[in-house]
Amino acid sequence: MLILSMTFKCGGVDMSFEFLEADRIKGEEIDLLIDNYMPGDLEKGWVPAYRYHIVIAGTNQIIGKIDLRIGEQESLYYGGHIGYSVDEEYRGHRYAGKACRLLKPIALKHGKNRLYITCNPTNLASRKTIERVGGKFIETVDLPPYNDMYQRGEREISIFEWILD
Repeated sequence: MLILSMTFKCGGVDMSFEFLEADRIKGEEIDLLIDNYMPGDLEKGWVPAYRYHIVIAGTNQIIGKIDLRIGEQESLYYGGHIGYSVDEEYRGHRYAGKACRLLKPIALKHGKNRLYITCNPTNLASRKTIERVGGKFIETVDLPPYNDMYQRGEREISIFEWILD
């Protein structure tokens, strides 16, 4: 994989981050098709991230999305290193879990051997997805009022840790 270098802000200073150029990650049933390499802005609590469309394998038919956030910030404990959604008509096929597994090699190449994945405590489907990929429940916590999810109306989050073997 080639490297794509981008800059992001940290304390008002431009920092560089080297993305792995992974425009399409192929799986058996689904592929991940890059939507954006997103530079971070640590002043806002954002780390560099890969944003992918989840597509039916071998096509460009979008059925969902998934992000992989690289870094260590307090906001990632609440928001997770991985965030995903699958369009309603494609749910029930375990595509979110398959997409998480497709991101694992990128996370490992960035030196990540542990990722947080979080979900709303009432979202049982997401909880099952996280547990199927190997995420272990840590705790359910109240979101701090300064967190962007709190500001959007969320109040609690369940936090899981996925150890990448």
